[in-house]
Amino acid sequence: MNKQSIYGLTKDRLAAWLLDRGHKRGRAERVWDGLYRKRVTDYEKMEGVHPECLSLLEGEFAIETLEEHIRQESVDGTIKFLFRLQDGNLIETVLMRHKFGQSVCVTTQVGCNIGCSFCASGLMKKSRDLTSAEIVEQVMKVQLHLDRLGNGERVTHIVVMGIGEPFDNYDNMADFLRVIQDPKGLAIGPRHITVSTSGLADKIIEFADSDLQVNLAVSLHAPNNELRTRIMKINKAIPLEKLMAAIDYYLEQTNRRLTIEYILLKGVNDGTEHAQELADLLGDRFVNVNLIPYNPVDEHSQYQRSEQDSVLAFYDVLKKRGLSVSVRLEHGADIDAACGQLRSKQLKRPS
Repeated sequence: MNKQSIYGLTKDRLAAWLLDRGHKRGRAERVWDGLYRKRVTDYEKMEGVHPECLSLLEGEFAIETLEEHIRQESVDGTIKFLFRLQDGNLIETVLMRHKFGQSVCVTTQVGCNIGCSFCASGLMKKSRDLTSAEIVEQVMKVQLHLDRLGNGERVTHIVVMGIGEPFDNYDNMADFLRVIQDPKGLAIGPRHITVSTSGLADKIIEFADSDLQVNLAVSLHAPNNELRTRIMKINKAIPLEKLMAAIDYYLEQTNRRLTIEYILLKGVNDGTEHAQELADLLGDRFVNVNLIPYNPVDEHSQYQRSEQDSVLAFYDVLKKRGLSVSVRLEHGADIDAACGQLRSKQLKRPS
């Protein structure tokens, strides 16, 4: 039987678990330091912790549970990892290098049920949620890779934008965020963390009321209900009126800028008329529109990348309407760049 991962424990839960077994909180602090600062992956190499405490932990918790299955490296420094979980499922994690630091994109589910018609992640339906430990360990695996390179690099930014809908796995995602933010652990600041949702309105409201304090991005991709329902079936259950009301609540509660993600699909949602309609929808809300070049997926051949002229025209309309707007910098264009693409290819290979 597989042991549960120690990465699933917040520091308070680790301390409580040890306290219930007769160990003082100071030992939990030293174990935490060994895991996240010294990044020990073998209990026997964890210094300054009582052997009895280590033996107890080793009997109950594994440190490493993810196995690297494939690693793809791009000429721009982007690395896409395909990890095998203990149950044999495969997930993707991506390291992206920026001038401002090293960013890791994590996966929160095995597969996805949102069913966006342009996305490789949803080619395989969700089979289960990831545990908080499995999400944390993705970051740890990337950090350990950086450690082995010996350049003193550390993971500085996190985007929760990999396979799955993070808000459909809310509790595990929240525990993950608390672990990686701990100032005596990985110490990744909340302003350096962004969670992306396809628009689960009730969870956006819950997120606004939480203590997590991290950035939020909403995948909009269309300026009206008819078009959004056509490309994102979630819009049938949560139409724009309900989503925009949740966004307004988030903005009012947090007073933090929200990112609107908009994938540009050639001839579908990339016209200047769509840009005008998007500007009408967003009005003077405190948002930044992030325009995303589409990464073509073989299974969704009906969609193509927008022409550069169309991207610039769309951008110009939003700018002239007074919106904050940016175009996402592409990473890993020479490897399986689309989210879920590498996993999908591996699952379709003959055994």
